[in-house]
Amino acid sequence: MPEYAIFILRFSIFTIVHSLFATNIFKRIIGKALGREPRPYRLIYNIASTLIFIWVMSAWRSSPVLYYVPGISSLVMYLAQAILAAMLFTAVRQTGTSSFLGLKQLGAQAQKQETSHLITGGWYGVVRHPLYLLSLLFMILNPVMTAQWLLLIVLSFFYFMAGAIVEEKRLQLQFGDQYQKYCRQVPFLIPTFKHRP
Repeated sequence: MPEYAIFILRFSIFTIVHSLFATNIFKRIIGKALGREPRPYRLIYNIASTLIFIWVMSAWRSSPVLYYVPGISSLVMYLAQAILAAMLFTAVRQTGTSSFLGLKQLGAQAQKQETSHLITGGWYGVVRHPLYLLSLLFMILNPVMTAQWLLLIVLSFFYFMAGAIVEEKRLQLQFGDQYQKYCRQVPFLIPTFKHRP
């Protein structure tokens, strides 16, 4: 099997596992099997996802270099990546870093079902899916573009789009008219920077 096919296969396995374990149905199955949803579920999910992603990236390591940006231009691109990483961190902070990482759920006072509210400010006031947009831009701005990295960008784009659609359906069920109004005011993925009332 060609190396690029192994890479695609591994990425497909990653998306299936990553998506399946994120569903409420699967969480309920785990909860029933153990008597309750384990507190470190989110943390274990994140660690497992990271390890599987490392396994994905270990395939097709010898992929050809398509281009590289030389000299000071590469430093500018690395600087842009650093800025995007900082922007990603602030977007994660808006939703709660400790919850995102799975650390908050470990606390003794962690509730089984936390009350949540719709976040519409900050980066979520620019686009509805800032984590996906910023992640894609971060990947695109890599000054060394290999065939593996380009394929990762393309596959990630389609995975992010599918994830965003599923996420929007979930938020629509959770927040109803409030989320519909938010969708009318804030673009899906590409910022328009129109004035929002």
